[in-house]
Amino acid sequence: MSDQKSKSMLKPLLEFGPVVLFFVAYLKLKDEVFQIAGTEYSGFILVTAGFVPLMVISTLALWKLTGHLSKMQIATLVLVVVFGGLSIWFNDERFFKMKPTMIYLLFGGILVVGLMRGQSYLKVVMEEALPMQQEGWMILTRRLCLFFFGLAVLNEAIWRTQSEETWVYFKTFGLTAAMFAFFMAQSRVFQTYGIEKEE
Repeated sequence: MSDQKSKSMLKPLLEFGPVVLFFVAYLKLKDEVFQIAGTEYSGFILVTAGFVPLMVISTLALWKLTGHLSKMQIATLVLVVVFGGLSIWFNDERFFKMKPTMIYLLFGGILVVGLMRGQSYLKVVMEEALPMQQEGWMILTRRLCLFFFGLAVLNEAIWRTQSEETWVYFKTFGLTAAMFAFFMAQSRVFQTYGIEKEE
């Protein structure tokens, strides 16, 4: 029982720890400029360079802990490595700032493909944790699809028009709060279409 409890405590630490560390490191290094091998790198790029391997390590640790990774987790890791790597390679923070846009467009696009086939791919991912009638899954999927596309547009608007620090706050807290608020707002769908698990 204690082993199960320690695993349940370690899981959110592995999931959210890298993001929190990215935020803390950025606050400390945001105004610094580093000279490495004759090239100047901003604090943002340096923090990104630390975040990418940390994300890889934490995801692998999460896989070892739980025995599996969701497709969303794998896709997120791939995009972090690709766009984070591009930012470091080209010394251009814009690539990393585009990462959330690509993630939400990808997830939204996958849900659209499922809807066009009359299916809810969201149900495949979340059915065990959230038993619900098919109609409820279709409603939730359509709403989440629009929500993802909305977040993609919002991320583009913020990183292109606001300061770097504003975007970091938005990425760290805004996106998480928005996701939490979205699912809280779906309580009526859960109540109407939810299926109680048998004991």
